[in-house]
Amino acid sequence: MGDSDRVWELMKRISICMLASWDGRELHARPMGAYVRREENAIYFLSDARRHKDDEIRQYAKVCLAFADTSGQDYVSLSGHAEVSSDRGKIRELWGTPAKAWWDSPDDPNIRVLKVTPAEAEYWDAPGKTMATIKMAAAAMTGHRPDMGENRKVGMR
Repeated sequence: MGDSDRVWELMKRISICMLASWDGRELHARPMGAYVRREENAIYFLSDARRHKDDEIRQYAKVCLAFADTSGQDYVSLSGHAEVSSDRGKIRELWGTPAKAWWDSPDDPNIRVLKVTPAEAEYWDAPGKTMATIKMAAAAMTGHRPDMGENRKVGMR
């Protein structure tokens, strides 16, 4: 499996990330449910037009997505270009149980689609929490650095 394959697999499996955007003065991050679509080279989110993140993204399109599975010790940080749209077809395609918690129907005029096109990513693919703890304890006793799994920087273009 190639590095970009692993990035896509981890993002799809973890599926919840912190989406960080910039407002011109400060970074803001919030948890978001990701719709990972490798075949479209995109990660989608449903968003609400009444929130500030859409305005931030329209002004500053660079974002960071941080995925974390702490139980498996797997992490992905991805930077990319985001765009906001009100594509009703895409909203209907992505509509499901998580969206129903926020909106009554896919026709709600406040729903927006955030599309993130990846630029680069970095992932950490560790051996799991129990094994990581054992490896760190052994390293502390022997004075050697622990082998904590794979860490790769990946161009996603």
